[in-house]
Amino acid sequence: MRFAISYSTPQFVADPGRLIDYARHAEECGFEALYLPEHIATQPGARLGAMEFPADLPIADPLDCLAFVAAATTRLLLGTAVLLAPYHHPVILAKRLATIDVLSGGRMRLLTVGVGALPHEAMAAGVDFRTRGRRADEVIDVLRLLWTGGPVSYHGEFYDFTDLCSYPRPLADLPIHIGGSSLAAARRAAARGDGWFPGGMLAPGERARQLEVARSSGRALDYTRWGSIDLLPEQVSRYAEQGVTRLVVSPTAGDPSAQRAQMTAFATRHALTHRH
Repeated sequence: MRFAISYSTPQFVADPGRLIDYARHAEECGFEALYLPEHIATQPGARLGAMEFPADLPIADPLDCLAFVAAATTRLLLGTAVLLAPYHHPVILAKRLATIDVLSGGRMRLLTVGVGALPHEAMAAGVDFRTRGRRADEVIDVLRLLWTGGPVSYHGEFYDFTDLCSYPRPLADLPIHIGGSSLAAARRAAARGDGWFPGGMLAPGERARQLEVARSSGRALDYTRWGSIDLLPEQVSRYAEQGVTRLVVSPTAGDPSAQRAQMTAFATRHALTHRH
């Protein structure tokens, strides 16, 4: 089992020192990776399930933040949970991701993409909300094609180009994990993903159904799940029995020192420093 940490306090992004302290402490504790979320824009009253997004919530760009973190760390892998693929032009996104991977020494390893669930974000990005799944599929295909170097051509429903080259290339094949809590996401993982990262609110029966779909291609997939910062070793063993290969946890405390204490306690409980 591998363990990663999520930066779940977006209000601290406005304080670069806190972000770097958090990332460095995660690295010192032995966490494999740092994950950051993405939201393009917020809107008064916007909700995702029972959660309401304050209109002034400062969710910074995850790729810019991960590049910043990479410059201040040496081992920590870089992840997104999730990058909203249909709201990015894949030619530009391919360049940004490859650049981060090269500058970080090959640590842009845990890119997880989703399609988004808030219609106002699609509108803000100039995307028809109803097409976001098909767009995400094309974005994934274009990224992988461009990372071969080129010249390459692509003629799809949303993106079209001929004889393009995109350099630098990632230092190695850059995995693309699929996030989402739907059968469509599980099918996307089976067809296009190197891993599957479902949401945390699925009922056990539906989760098992989606996992079966995600694995239906027969290819080996990383299986990432959200977990509690208070998990005990015996609980981690139960995740492993379900085929989970990575758990991503988040401190529940708001104060930075209390967050670090929670991270340290988790690392000690699961002997993370002995894994590196």
